[in-house]
Amino acid sequence: MSLFPVARDATAAKRAPASALPPPSGCWRLAWQWPGSGEASLLISRRSALANAGLLLALLVASGVYLALGSVHLAPRALVAALVGQGDALAQFMVIELRLPRLVAAWLTGAAFAVAGCLMQTLARNRLATPGIIGIDNGATAFAVASLVGLGVSLAPPAMALAGAATAAAITFGLTAGGGSRGYRFIVAGIGVGAVFGAITQLLLARVDMDTANAAYPWTVGTLNARPPGALLVLGVGLAVGVVMALQLSRALSLMRFSEAIAQGLGSRVARRRWQVLGVSVLLTGLAVAVAGPVGMVGLIGPEIARALSCRRGVPIIASMLAGALVMVLADLVGRVLLAPIELPVGIVTAVVGGPWLLWILLRPHRSLA
Repeated sequence: MSLFPVARDATAAKRAPASALPPPSGCWRLAWQWPGSGEASLLISRRSALANAGLLLALLVASGVYLALGSVHLAPRALVAALVGQGDALAQFMVIELRLPRLVAAWLTGAAFAVAGCLMQTLARNRLATPGIIGIDNGATAFAVASLVGLGVSLAPPAMALAGAATAAAITFGLTAGGGSRGYRFIVAGIGVGAVFGAITQLLLARVDMDTANAAYPWTVGTLNARPPGALLVLGVGLAVGVVMALQLSRALSLMRFSEAIAQGLGSRVARRRWQVLGVSVLLTGLAVAVAGPVGMVGLIGPEIARALSCRRGVPIIASMLAGALVMVLADLVGRVLLAPIELPVGIVTAVVGGPWLLWILLRPHRSLA
């Protein structure tokens, strides 16, 4: 009889493969064998997986309704036929040429705004720290408008929007150098920076002729109508890169919910991770503004929906992406059909919905993400 049964059992447990151990409560474990390197496993939160599946299903349903409704309503069978290039020529034109590109723009911009909002909120540990509220949207808009009203700038709107977003973020962080990226000092500084860039945008529009101002006006309110295909392609590539980087930073983001000392004690390089998160947020915000303009409330609503549905132990990057795309699709659909034939810009719809949501967050007693 062994004198140390506990030690023997612990040693056996250490040697047991991961697939033989029960997964933590509320998780699924996926285990597989790598040739020559042993077994690997992955833990998946059941709640987060179900939330992502539900959001994806809701997005697909909303997309189908989006393609079917409008000035010309299409039955489900006619919609499917148009998508595969068959059926009525008018239906094909409405779906393929008009509605589908606009739907893709809604997917990409909504996902980009929401992921950027999730990153900024986690970085600042504050639900109000979205790119729209802290001035990044307005900075990107001001630079994009400057490239459109003929100020001698040769860069395209996406490049100018990126430059504007980076400039606004740098100014906000510079003004709060003593307080870091957390707390209401950061929020107030961002609001001030956003107000300055908003005034610059209005000044630019006031100093040009009416036709030029009308062409640049959609950038100031947010719209998905007739978006350039090149900007959509750039946004799609940027979104793919940004989401991959955000997923790689997810562990560091989870640690950044704690104090800086605790995060550093757990092995996180806080300063480097902070700049990486900021860089991804600026990339996504700048490219999204270059396509749709400043639709800032999506960065507030999307992450809130994702956090309400997902597991609270992690940072809901994928859920935020899906929720943001869903919010943008529904908002643009409402703008198209609510007062038809008059069309409401998607930025106005999200502002009407997001305003009360913002007041609700402000009135709640707990607003920290820590």
